[in-house]
Amino acid sequence: MKPFKYNSNNHSGKFNKRITFQSLTDVKDVDGFPIKDWQNVKSAWAMIKTIKGSEFHSAASTQNETISRFVIHYCEGLHPDMRILYKKKDTSQERTFSIESIINDDEADETLTIIVKESIL
Repeated sequence: MKPFKYNSNNHSGKFNKRITFQSLTDVKDVDGFPIKDWQNVKSAWAMIKTIKGSEFHSAASTQNETISRFVIHYCEGLHPDMRILYKKKDTSQERTFSIESIINDDEADETLTIIVKESIL
């Protein structure tokens, strides 16, 4: 049996951002035709940390790209084809992140680190 070890980096007070995972699925529109649409799969509490921000020029327009990481408690069924929706409490602005990778921290099945990219046009 492992002795209890408090990890100050992963205590529940730091998981204070609510995020929602979405998956692109086939649904039917009002006329019964199949279309692809984003459907909510799971919501989780997370920590968010900015890794880097960069700005580049492409096709005579400026684009901003922010790479961040979310840390959540371990759960199964998540994959990089999903996206994350995040909305701050104080604003009505909803931000969308595409998932670059999902990492099981230390293969311990305790936390997942999710590397995401947000493109701002």
